[in-house]
Amino acid sequence: MTTFLQFHLLTSYPPSNPNRDKEGRQKTARFGGTPRLRVSSQSLKRAIRMSANFQATLGGCLGDRTRKVGEVVEAHLVAGGATPADAKLTAKEVSNIFGKLQDVDTSDTDRVRTKQVVFISPQERARALEVADRIHSGEINIHKMDKGKDAKALRDIAKELRKEVLATADGAVDIAMFGRMLAGATEYNREGAVQISHAITTHTAVSEDDFFAAMDDLQTPGDPEGAGAAFIDDAEFGSGVFYIYACVDLDLLLRNLDGDAALAAKSVEALIQALPTAAPSGKAGSYAHHPRAGYMRMEVGGHAPFNLSGAFSKPISKQPLMESSIEAIEDHARRNEAAYGMSPEATVVMNVQAGSGTLADLK
Repeated sequence: MTTFLQFHLLTSYPPSNPNRDKEGRQKTARFGGTPRLRVSSQSLKRAIRMSANFQATLGGCLGDRTRKVGEVVEAHLVAGGATPADAKLTAKEVSNIFGKLQDVDTSDTDRVRTKQVVFISPQERARALEVADRIHSGEINIHKMDKGKDAKALRDIAKELRKEVLATADGAVDIAMFGRMLAGATEYNREGAVQISHAITTHTAVSEDDFFAAMDDLQTPGDPEGAGAAFIDDAEFGSGVFYIYACVDLDLLLRNLDGDAALAAKSVEALIQALPTAAPSGKAGSYAHHPRAGYMRMEVGGHAPFNLSGAFSKPISKQPLMESSIEAIEDHARRNEAAYGMSPEATVVMNVQAGSGTLADLK
């Protein structure tokens, strides 16, 4: 039976805009027939990956999401004595292992970058550099092949190189947790062991306009323009209590980490630390939001994963919102456990408002 570790968090965000859309507005969703503010799953995952605790605890065991594998290879070869032209040629061949190269932008330098962002582990990065050295030394003879006549041979070589470089399981914790997709090498895709929901407010919430003015320190009342603002604009912000759900498939996490039980346990501890403390950093300089969860419920067991957002399909309206949201989620959990007979093997709760439980209790 698969064992799942599930988390339910309630986090109060002050006026802020941590995760905005393409027009700079606070992201939103409709739920229960009313508008809610939203923080995307993608931004939450990145906040977790980039959090100081996650980086410090798992340093050396984290991958890179990048388009710049080729530039890393190119710099490595030049540092080893290759000419820039040879280094670039080899970098292109190695980048093809991970995905198709972007089209050359004639208005810019011929940068060796993949079209898509790819997620690579430290082990894959090291093997890519080794392969680059072998191509450059002539051990793997690609440069001298006629790419018109030897197209099949080149494809076969690329396939063999992928076997040498790419892996379906290794020690990259964030790839094991959040998965990856390689469009050009789907056999090396990884299913993420951790799912994180989009966070939505437990109550009806809409963004507000923030009109602002910028002043010119050197402008004086005697200037022809007068003493008014040098620039004016408006932005959006919002605030509220957000519900966040996360689920860890512990068995898949272990498989993704190639059976390393100690690293799997360490990665779960890092996730427990990061979930209630990490937040997207959008406009942090303007709003300094930096929230921490006021409530965190952790469940472990073999029953099917269950998101408790239904507790808020009727938006919370009773003040204070955090305490009312906690009451609603605990009541919803009790009712569903009774109805489905799916009580977790263990439940641990940290309730900051009630002064019960600590983050250490959740480990």
